[in-house]
Amino acid sequence: MSKSIYVGNLPWSSTEEQVRDLFAEYGDVHSVKLVNDRETGRARGFGFVEMDDAAAEAAIEALDNQNFGGRTLRVNEAKPRAPRPSRY
Repeated sequence: MSKSIYVGNLPWSSTEEQVRDLFAEYGDVHSVKLVNDRETGRARGFGFVEMDDAAAEAAIEALDNQNFGGRTLRVNEAKPRAPRPSRY
């Protein structure tokens, strides 16, 4: 099984490749998705990394509260997205 990891407080300049390299130290990275603002296209400072369960646990344990690019990372298991109310 694979696990989705929330990665918050990323530097605005972070690239998916940099985040992939950071997490690759703990195991196989299946995917990295950094979230951009719909209006401006600028990074929003968080994203998601998909890894196997054991590797994900190790990465969460090792990287939460670590310094990355001058910022303290928030790393934890991603929670399923709450349903959003309809706009109509």
